[in-house]
This record gives sequence, structure tokens and C-alpha cells, in this order.
Amino acid sequence: MPTPLPRALRWLAVASLSSRLVVSIAAVFLAGAGNAAHAAEPLATNVIFILSDDHRHDFLGFHPQAPEWLETPHLDRLAGEGLHFANAFVTTSLCSPSRASILTGQYMHHHQVVDNQRPVPAGTRFFAQDLQEAHIETAFIGKWHMGHDDDAPRPGFDHWASFRGQGTYTNPELNINGTRKQFEGYTTDVLTSEASTWLREGRDPTKRFCLYLSYKAVHYPFEPAPRHLHRYDDQPIDWPETRARTERNYRSQPNWVRERRYSIHGIDHMETGPFDKDPVPDLDALYHRYAECVHGLDENIGRLMATLDETGLAENTLVIYMGDNGFHLGEHGFYDKRDAYETSIRVPLLARPPGGLPEARQVDAMVLNIDIAPTILAAMGVAASPQARHDGRSALPFLEGKEPADWRDHMLYEYHWEWNFPATPSLFALRTDRYKFISHHGVWDIDALYDLETDPDERHNLISVPAYAERATQMRAQLFRELDASGGLDIPVRVPAGERLDQRKLP
Repeated sequence: MPTPLPRALRWLAVASLSSRLVVSIAAVFLAGAGNAAHAAEPLATNVIFILSDDHRHDFLGFHPQAPEWLETPHLDRLAGEGLHFANAFVTTSLCSPSRASILTGQYMHHHQVVDNQRPVPAGTRFFAQDLQEAHIETAFIGKWHMGHDDDAPRPGFDHWASFRGQGTYTNPELNINGTRKQFEGYTTDVLTSEASTWLREGRDPTKRFCLYLSYKAVHYPFEPAPRHLHRYDDQPIDWPETRARTERNYRSQPNWVRERRYSIHGIDHMETGPFDKDPVPDLDALYHRYAECVHGLDENIGRLMATLDETGLAENTLVIYMGDNGFHLGEHGFYDKRDAYETSIRVPLLARPPGGLPEARQVDAMVLNIDIAPTILAAMGVAASPQARHDGRSALPFLEGKEPADWRDHMLYEYHWEWNFPATPSLFALRTDRYKFISHHGVWDIDALYDLETDPDERHNLISVPAYAERATQMRAQLFRELDASGGLDIPVRVPAGERLDQRKLP
């Protein structure tokens, strides 16, 4: 990456006079407005947060570990004109829990959205509600996926355009502010068009705004736009060494790791049976279709950035791009996510400040999905309400070119076993900049300890190596001490599908 920017960002010099006037008036009004009071001079007049699904951290054209043939010029532009958070992670690698963590700034054990079926508990506070109370216009467009079959507008958003559950890759039906409308075309294209239309025509031009654009892409099963299908068929694949069935890859690993290879989310089983039809006839095709979905996503981010350039909004809008979780493509014999391995928990995170930076900047500090809510609020100069109870913290200093001296040096990870996807056990993890300790719950199995510096592929479990016994003991104690202090040791159990919590009696 180029040399880091040596000074704090100053966007106000290029912001429009009208935008500054709106901010000043809002600041005066909000000084005594209670929960969503003015917090500090804002970095940005507006914010656009773009979320993708299943986009792993290294599938970015500029990333040194990306396939050399992968084309993502628009994501590369975001990084080139802004910040690349090279060590971004999610605290639960699963769609709904991660999305809830982004919206609430909380760990899964606090917001209680622990799987893809549970709705958000009543009374949950989203950061968009704080923005609304600060008289900032808010919009949500795309995949919500908390409360699987419910597409109704949620609290905190003035404009709403979403769909039920996972949605479809083609011809989506969107609930637009309470009225369902059928669309034709590729869903990623449709959502971008809806976002661009709202930016140009749908919003109140006298107000600041926050747009939350949430794509379905690149979620499994991967279905690229017809114009991109087979684009990468002839490109070589550098498969990870841990994909192989060799004894070396499993000798020290927990038993469930080997077993998952042959069960749901393992490449020798596959959730939907063997690959035998287009567009995914085999594992090579899975990889290529994934890359084609990423390329289509990038193409649409380019369309959105063009809208910002054409309307002048790029000069006063902070753009943040993030994936909701990673995704295995053969690592450990897996596809999917859920577990605590690196390709599951690491995500892309890019941020382009208003007006862009003269040079790209890489941030190596550990930034989490629970940091997004407090970061957006801080960037817009809005204080979090007391109801928010954020577990994360604002990454605004990094956006301002600063290096906080007291930033985190480790993270917690949690995942609760799902009866409908039983191949991955409940697990809790503590990750530092070098070591990762994973505790497996509910299975008769060993724990795991990896040295990420000498073993970045997490192939060699050190839990039984005497030289690492003290470190494993210390990290285990720290993990459960912090979980206990945070209330993270109570695991909710979901009733299986078709069961009712009534007073049934045995015959």
C-alpha cells in the first residue's frame, strides 16, 4: 500500500455551504435534544454504508492474496482513495447475528439474534434510530434477514426497500415502505438502481442522510449475473493446501473438523448434494461462480460511486464497505463460514472519507463489526443514546489519520450450534494479533490453539504441545473470564421447526 497519510482529514473545506449550514442548524437544535445530542464536529455530512454477504477478506483485486485475475476496480478505487482496514473481523460469522451486531454495536449474546431464523427482540436499539432523532434522514435498501419471512419496515429508517429472508438473485419482490413491488432483473442491479434513485430523487435534499445498502450478493449458492456467467471459467485456481484430505491436515485438529468435511458445509458432501448442474457442476465452478458474483458486486459499487460523483455527493459523503462474514473456499475441506477460522471471521472493510484521500492508507489495527454503529454515529457527530449500550467503539480516529494508543489488542468470537446445520459445534474464541484459542462446547473433543504468525493457515493445533500449555491455560481463562463478565455464557436454545411451546401431554 502507499505511504500513510500524515495528517488528519479535513473535509469541511470542500463541503458545500448549504451542507455546512444544515449541520450548524442541527448542532444548535441538538445541543439540548437529549439522547441523540450533538457529540462533536462531524467528519461527514452524509454516510453510505454498503454491506455484502459472504465476501471474504482477500477477494479484492488489490489484495496480495487475491486471485490475480479477479477484477474489482471499484472496490480498488475505494481503497485507493481511502482506508483499507486490513484486520477487520466479525464477532459471529453468520448472516443474521453479524448484521444485528452491525446495527446495534453489540455482541451476539447481547442482541440475542443467534441464528438466521430469530427476529430481533422487541426494544432493540439500532444506530439509525439515533440518527433519526438527530434529524438525519435514513434509508435501508436490500437484505435485512432478521426474522426470516418478515420484510416489514423496521424502526429507524425513513425509507425502506427490502425482501423476505435470503431473497432471490433474480426478479426480486421488494417491500417498499409497506407496499410490495415485483422487479425484473438481477437483484444486485435492482438494489443499486433503487439506491441511486433514492439518492437522486427520493431523499429530502435539505437534510443530511445515511443510506444503508445491503446486498444479497455474494451469498451461497453463487449465481452471477447472466452477463458474467463463465467469465472466469478458464482461470487457474490456487487451492489452499488445507483443502487436501491428507493426514497432515487433520492429525492435530479437533475431530469435528475432519467430520465436517464429509457433512453439511464440507466439500466432500455439500449441503445440497454433489455439484452436478450448471452454474455449479463442480468445485472449480463453485470458485469461479463466487468470483463472478464478486465482480458483479464490484460493478454495481461502481454504478453507485458514479451517482455520487455526478451529484456532487462524493465531496461530503463517507462511504464504508464491509462484508457480513467471510467464506471458506476449500480451507480445511470446508465451504460456508460459522467457525472461528480466519477465512470465516475476516472480512473486507474499506472507508472512503468525503472527497477522498490523496493517498491510500492501510490500517492494521483490529476493527470489528460491533465498531460500525459507534463509528457512523461519531462520524456524523451524533452521540449514542443510553439505550444503545455499544460493545464496540468508534474507529473515527483512524478515519482522521490518528492512531489511538489504547486500541484493542484482542477480540472475542462466539457461535452457537444450530440444529438445522449441526456440523459446526458451539464455540468461543479469543484472538490476539498472533495467537488464537478456540473452545468447543457440547462435543467430546479437544480445544484448539494456533500460532497465526508461524501457521497462518491454522493447520497445526498446538493445544497438546507442552511448550504451549501455559499459553493455552491463560487464554482459556481470559476467554471465559471476559465472556462471563459480559454475560456471554448463557446460550439460548431454539425450538425445532414444527414444534410448539404448548402443554402437550404424553399418552
